Amino acid sequence: MFKDKVAYITGGTKGIGFGIAEVLIKNGIKVAVSGRKQEDAEEAAKILSDDGTMAFGIASDVRNFADEQQAVTEIINKFGRLDYVIANAGLGIFKPVDQMELEDWNSMIETNLTGIFHTLKASVEELKKTEGYYITISSLAGTNFFENGAGYNASKFGAVGFTQAAMIDLRKYNIKVSTIMPGSVSTNFNGNEPSEKDAWKIQPEDLGELIMDILKMNPRTLPSKIEIRPSKPNS
Repeated sequence: MFKDKVAYITGGTKGIGFGIAEVLIKNGIKVAVSGRKQEDAEEAAKILSDDGTMAFGIASDVRNFADEQQAVTEIINKFGRLDYVIANAGLGIFKPVDQMELEDWNSMIETNLTGIFHTLKASVEELKKTEGYYITISSLAGTNFFENGAGYNASKFGAVGFTQAAMIDLRKYNIKVSTIMPGSVSTNFNGNEPSEKDAWKIQPEDLGELIMDILKMNPRTLPSKIEIRPSKPNS
């Protein structure tokens, strides 16, 4: 079913993006992963596919549209097509709104919101050719606001709204669009160091399995917005 399919995962060198890449490759999907540093992207790709047949790494900062254009060009040159785009790159800075610096705000909006637009804008013509799938990784912070989260909430609320509107725009091309909104995930996000203490959280590979479930669904059915959280709170 997935033979010769190709996915692009932004922010795929670690955490959620890397976990998704591992699962997709296990299911026969070739994967391109991007990160801001070429050496990090190449190292991740080497771990994912030692012989380079199933993965390769790309240096791209999603805040820069030209980077994303070049990334898509490299994917087409390497694999010849693009079927699935997973806009995962993101960051969070958590401060009271009166203490938030302009740089804090701008970095979150440019990465978490403008970045997913750049990724889609750069890839949409290829997705039209393959009648592919565009998925954004948002957050439960895109529907639940909280203290010290003004900038992050704004970026993730925006990401959800953007993705839902893009879904309506693109379905006439048989492109499917979904946003996934995870709660607590065991990653390095916000300075966390994953360990046994995170066993109660969603694991990155769980999100990969969820994406595979989405891709396997009957094409007449579209899960356009998915909330996912740990089944039990931390005890």
